[in-house]
Amino acid sequence: MIGILGGTFDPIHYGHLRTALDVQQHLGLEQIRLIPLRDPPHRTQPTLSAAQRLALLHAAVDDNPLFHIDTRELERSGKSYTLETLQSLRRELPEETFCLLLGSDAFNGFHTWHRPEAILGLAHLVVMQRPGEPEPARYHEQLTHDPEALKRQAAGLVLALPVTQLEISATRIRELLRHGQSPRYLLPDAVLELIRRRRLYPSG
Repeated sequence: MIGILGGTFDPIHYGHLRTALDVQQHLGLEQIRLIPLRDPPHRTQPTLSAAQRLALLHAAVDDNPLFHIDTRELERSGKSYTLETLQSLRRELPEETFCLLLGSDAFNGFHTWHRPEAILGLAHLVVMQRPGEPEPARYHEQLTHDPEALKRQAAGLVLALPVTQLEISATRIRELLRHGQSPRYLLPDAVLELIRRRRLYPSG
């Protein structure tokens, strides 16, 4: 099974990386594919360019073989729709099982995504929950509490999985940098060093 984690990664931080690693270890995923979005349908445009965000991703994960950076959405024009990405992955890896990793907030809005039922036809959803959060309020028929079920079925299940509680956001990191403050310990040192060296997110 392969985990799919999409996002603007503006910038990548431990809130992305630690929770993805939690899922990988709990489910025994072969790898986590980090897929940076070019043009996100549900949020504002990223602050940094695609090339800049990609460089930060490489700084964060190039030393970890469990993480793989997948650039297909950066190379595709138009909106970055998850369905098109999964369709592309399915064509390349027809026998693979995909697990789409979502935070609780993203999952709560999943029904508004482009063709959500078609997405469930191609992948399982793994909802990364903070400790104490209630179980998902939607898709009860697809909900499972058995991680092994994801291995017995090609797609279509929703698994809620508690992950490390890290209240880290890219927005907060950008605010700290803009105010000349340090976001150290919120993101990998290699990412912070590259941000500083290239003067990304300059203070104002």
